[in-house]
Amino acid sequence: MGNIGTATATKLLNAMLRNTPYTGPETAYLALYTTNPTDDDVGTEVSSSGTGYARVAVTFTDPAGSGGRQCANSAEVEFPEATASWGTISHCGIRTHSAPGEGDTLIAHAALATPKTIEAEDVLRFKAGKLVVIFTASS
Repeated sequence: MGNIGTATATKLLNAMLRNTPYTGPETAYLALYTTNPTDDDVGTEVSSSGTGYARVAVTFTDPAGSGGRQCANSAEVEFPEATASWGTISHCGIRTHSAPGEGDTLIAHAALATPKTIEAEDVLRFKAGKLVVIFTASS
């Protein structure tokens, strides 16, 4: 994933530097966007109204690679079959809840290497190991 969400960054900094408790989500969910959600979580998520779209739970490997700073999806992630067009998916994000609402937070987000247009009857999947979250070390 390209960037961490601002709300998540704030929570992590408070936890690490100010001894403020932070508990991550019990389950992480993958969300799809037709515009960049940005660090401030203002992008356009695919509509779930009459489209068959729903966020999908995703599990990650233990930290490894990149000096223990990298996790990847441990199993294939498959979205439900589209019942109507979802538009062109340009970004994805990892979120704390299965649906938008109070307490839902963008954990991280990134642009897809190749945007994908999803029409009715299409199924979008990400193979295991293709969703990678990396904390990079500064030089």
